[in-house]
Amino acid sequence: MTWRPQYRSSKFRHVFGKAATKESCYDGVPITRSVQDNNFCAVNPRFLAVITECAGGGAFLVLSVHHTGKVDPHHPRVSGHRGNVLDVKWNPFNDYCIASCSEDSTVKVWEIPPHGVLKNLTVPLKELQGHSRRVSIIEWHPTANNILFSTAYDYKIMIWSLDCPEQVIKNPVRTISHHTDVVLSMSFNTDGSLFATTCKDRKVRLMEARSGNLLQEANCKTHRANKVLVLGNMKMLLTTGTSRWNERQIALWDQDDMSVPLLEENLDGSSGVLFPFYDPDTHMLYLAGKGDGNIRYYEISSEKPYVHYLTEYRSHLPQKGMGVMPKRGLDVSSCEVFRFYKLVTIKSVIEPLSMIVPRRSESYQEDIYPMTAGNIPALTAEEWLSGIDKGPVLMSLKPGSQVAESLSELGKGQGNVVDTRRSQSRPGMLQLAYIQDQLGTKDGKEDSTLTDQDRNRTPVSNGEDLALCSPPRTENELRLKFHKQQEEIRRLRELLNQRDVRIKQLELEIKNVKNTQTPSSL
Repeated sequence: MTWRPQYRSSKFRHVFGKAATKESCYDGVPITRSVQDNNFCAVNPRFLAVITECAGGGAFLVLSVHHTGKVDPHHPRVSGHRGNVLDVKWNPFNDYCIASCSEDSTVKVWEIPPHGVLKNLTVPLKELQGHSRRVSIIEWHPTANNILFSTAYDYKIMIWSLDCPEQVIKNPVRTISHHTDVVLSMSFNTDGSLFATTCKDRKVRLMEARSGNLLQEANCKTHRANKVLVLGNMKMLLTTGTSRWNERQIALWDQDDMSVPLLEENLDGSSGVLFPFYDPDTHMLYLAGKGDGNIRYYEISSEKPYVHYLTEYRSHLPQKGMGVMPKRGLDVSSCEVFRFYKLVTIKSVIEPLSMIVPRRSESYQEDIYPMTAGNIPALTAEEWLSGIDKGPVLMSLKPGSQVAESLSELGKGQGNVVDTRRSQSRPGMLQLAYIQDQLGTKDGKEDSTLTDQDRNRTPVSNGEDLALCSPPRTENELRLKFHKQQEEIRRLRELLNQRDVRIKQLELEIKNVKNTQTPSSL
């Protein structure tokens, strides 16, 4: 039998990393010097939040995603904590709501004004008091609205419901006390029914999210886990850590049997913690080491050998942490499938880094953008606490597709305290949705059925919110904006031409139907 090489076809084999230009970076950001192994950065399609170094308490910056360039050293901050801020996370269903945790043992939830932070923000929307030591990690539930998880150096995980009128919440919904040491990371599965943790006691635990019941526990002597990811619905867990010889290592686990890892792979001898990021839509795994300049990426499959190495992005600038843009904020016109925001402490810079699939066609590539989790919760907090589990509400990234913009209808009559009326759709979608609305009206008359919500939409130009975008500062930037605008006009003309052709087809069909009906009636 002749030997044949095993070639594996993949549409993501040639994905490459493209760093932003200097004008598109955020310069002069005093990034925190904390030694905590967190990302220190959180991003959504409107705002970028980064934990900063400051004296006399803890603070973080909230910048508009479009306000790139030099950051004012006196830019207003969110500074209500009495100790250093250790983690920040945006609410996945409200782009104007962010949670932060701190060394002062509290978790605080903030409401960001629509035009950004124009003065120092010191009064939170909610304050969660329950931990006895510094709070290190917070995570929002992936499908239920206003459910927040927090873990601290008191070895406890607390579940909080924000659907209550009190400004200070002292009693969590549930407290999980399975851990014997500090929890190092936490990750949910797709519908939020399960979550996994890694702990300083070297154990990986899989638990029910609502009850906290322990389902699986792994303690492998050859692998000391630091970070954990539940790989979507593949029923597998991935951990990054070190081997017994202190080599950086990844391990893959079967969700139903965690007695022995499915796979262990040594990477290198560096000492920085490996941050794993997983995209369930493309099944791509990204590994970024703390203090490294490179990012490795792989493709995950459900069959052996499970992990397939693709390639590596290299840079001479070391990263301290990474923020990740949600899929609804990506630029689909350039085939962007992932975007990092890289914290470079030595230069006080935040550098956007786009992962791009090289394609010649400029049209929407449906095969690399399947339906993805949107910004609408599948459940209210009360429904989730009552025992219901649901997968995420999916949305299409195709330009012109109707994306639900807010949760005001969902919130009516349910007493949601965290205001969700400002949850916006993906920037850049409103122009096409507006044209679709106009084409639906008859003889150019105003459609009287338009809701108040549609009339009050924020104006958007070139995929940027007019209230948030800054004027071009250089001739090169002006030229880029001009080309971007011309591209947008070209796309809109194409859409109108397609609609005209469709209208003519429908008119012909109506004419044919009338012609066939007339002889039969005679």
